[in-house]
Amino acid sequence: MRQLYFTPEYKSGEWSAEVRAVVSNPNDMERTVQVTGTLAGIDFSLGTVTLAPGAEKKLQKSFAFPDVSSWSPEEPSLYQLHVRLYEDKDTGSPPLDDLIERVGFRTVTTRDGKLQVNGKDVVLQGFNRHEDHPMAGAALPVSLMLHDLDLMRDMGANAVRTSHYPNDERFLDLCDELGFLVWEENHARGLSLEQMRNPNFVWQCEQVNREMVEQHYNHPSIILWAILNECASDTEEGREHYSRQLGQLRALDASRPLTFASHHRERELCFDLADIVSFNLYPGWYTDEDPKALCEQARAWADRAGGAGKPMIMSEFGGDGYYGLRDKARIRGTEERQADIIEANLAAYTSSPFLSGMYIWQFCDCRVTDATGWLLSRAGAQNSKGIVDRYRRPKLAYDVVKRYFKVSRNVISNES
Repeated sequence: MRQLYFTPEYKSGEWSAEVRAVVSNPNDMERTVQVTGTLAGIDFSLGTVTLAPGAEKKLQKSFAFPDVSSWSPEEPSLYQLHVRLYEDKDTGSPPLDDLIERVGFRTVTTRDGKLQVNGKDVVLQGFNRHEDHPMAGAALPVSLMLHDLDLMRDMGANAVRTSHYPNDERFLDLCDELGFLVWEENHARGLSLEQMRNPNFVWQCEQVNREMVEQHYNHPSIILWAILNECASDTEEGREHYSRQLGQLRALDASRPLTFASHHRERELCFDLADIVSFNLYPGWYTDEDPKALCEQARAWADRAGGAGKPMIMSEFGGDGYYGLRDKARIRGTEERQADIIEANLAAYTSSPFLSGMYIWQFCDCRVTDATGWLLSRAGAQNSKGIVDRYRRPKLAYDVVKRYFKVSRNVISNES
């Protein structure tokens, strides 16, 4: 068996799920095999198939699971899906192969301009997070991953964006267990049209998109797929790439909404292609605009650009704050100034009823390219917009986030 896909559905007050197995025959002779499975105490069969040498086929069926619990951020119930492959009519012998996946029963929808999990409107409140740590680089052990999620949860977050690449399987496992809602995206970010014309761009993106979905399809925590952060979606040629990649993702997985993060403001040309419109805007840091007014303006831009009626997310906002740099004058780069920027943004976004999510840039400080140029020339070769520093020491903005996220989540819960 090469792949296993689990797609839950809730209908008429009962959970069911489509189970799809991809089986292949690497041998030089024809084989007839049978595929069976077990989930939540229920045994089932996907049937029998005959495979020619080198052939690959899909087996899929839907089954009812009446006694399972839903997976949700409040109660992230998980179940073991075990599928086995036998020689036809020989299920009394050990299986030739098997696959085990941990799954959850939940649905994701977009209706009436809002995002729903299990039919209930949700507002994503979380962080953009890089897999980076000064003691481990990009190879974080599980203990450090868990520490990150514990800090996010302490601040009241319910969501994380894997900026800007598919994340470690173990981190996603922890999100499944803890009930975090995950936006996962492909590896391409900040590319100009000239860079997107590279002959390797199309096939590399197609490969990453396919691998991302195939490998992470069964994680209930992943509720959004995304592509091409801040690339050339303001051009007609760039639009062809966005259309191609979003189409590929829809063909791979029709059960999750799709989005991309744009910084092109009123020049955006691709919002009609996505299910959710998302903006990277930095009022208070890169501009002096009022966050509330800018958020409302962004909604109008999206509506005019094909995003009318679609949920909206503020996918990036924030400002630099160097850990330990404090000054009552609140000059740029101080923890005080960063806390002011975060507070102004969160005050605007948590009070905007048309928003379905907000992701602070970023959870932790991280290393960046030591390059020249006004945008990428950063002190210490690091992006210091983290709410915690590289060693996960909280800055003044930590308590600001905690105050807004926890109060806002309580309001949402009471309204529901």
